[in-house]
Amino acid sequence: MKLSIIIPVYRTEGTLDRCVETVLRQDDPAMEVILVDDGSPDRCPALCDEWAAKDDRIRVIHKENGGLSDARNAGIAIATGDYVTFVDSDDYLADDTYRPLMERLRQEPEIDILEYPVFVHYGSPRQHLLDFKSEATYHDMEAYWLDGQAYQHTYACNKIFRKSLFDEVCFPKGRVFEDAQTLPLLLQKTHTVQTCSQGLYYYCSNNQGITQTADSKALAMLLEPHVEMLSRIKRKDKTFETYYLHVLNIQMDVCELTGEPPILPSLSVKPKNFDGVSKLKAIAMNILGINILCHISKIIHKIWRSR
Repeated sequence: MKLSIIIPVYRTEGTLDRCVETVLRQDDPAMEVILVDDGSPDRCPALCDEWAAKDDRIRVIHKENGGLSDARNAGIAIATGDYVTFVDSDDYLADDTYRPLMERLRQEPEIDILEYPVFVHYGSPRQHLLDFKSEATYHDMEAYWLDGQAYQHTYACNKIFRKSLFDEVCFPKGRVFEDAQTLPLLLQKTHTVQTCSQGLYYYCSNNQGITQTADSKALAMLLEPHVEMLSRIKRKDKTFETYYLHVLNIQMDVCELTGEPPILPSLSVKPKNFDGVSKLKAIAMNILGINILCHISKIIHKIWRSR
């Protein structure tokens, strides 16, 4: 059983060596590492070739710049593993991460997606550990999305995927928040997801990253797959309403930044299921609807910023 590790590379000459070193220290002789030089204008192309010359597990693709999604897709196209995973070249792995994960997949070959712990925004005041101490196996993808709150951690990098899931699915080229758009598509083909407490991915803080600098266009791209996901979910319980309010927050930000009317349909939610600000939002939405709620939110933020 073979794992293909796909590492898109662009303008990360300062962190690429650290990233590759931690991947190569994984105790898995059967793995292949695919470095995808996405037309990087710095020393990254040369560094990729140097690594390939030092370790025969490494393959290199040099291509014109097409963005993160395009680089990942290029790696998937040549991957020979039964499973694939992704590492961003400004991130890194804890030692002995992949070995126990691959052993678990050998013992439980029905798993299509295996998700493991990630240190999110590592190195910043916002850092927090998503650890999955309560391991879970999901055969119902709605349960994974809602009960497991997968919508909060759609990251591609802390998951190992059965490669065949990508036979008719690719990352969306030219778009941002690509993980949030791709995971729902993969889940439509998935039978079993498991979260586990072994391993650790360091998702490092990047002040120039999209999550730090997201503009109105980027947030609109994040909103769209969530609205689509909401339309497909059949459950209408408390966990669904919690997800709905999560998407409502994104919609309010998009309306404030773009001035465009909301695309999220108004739903009646039960305020008793929530506390604090979420409860107030639920009451206001039930009475006023999303459109007026978005206008009020924009006015409040404008007054707050002018203080």
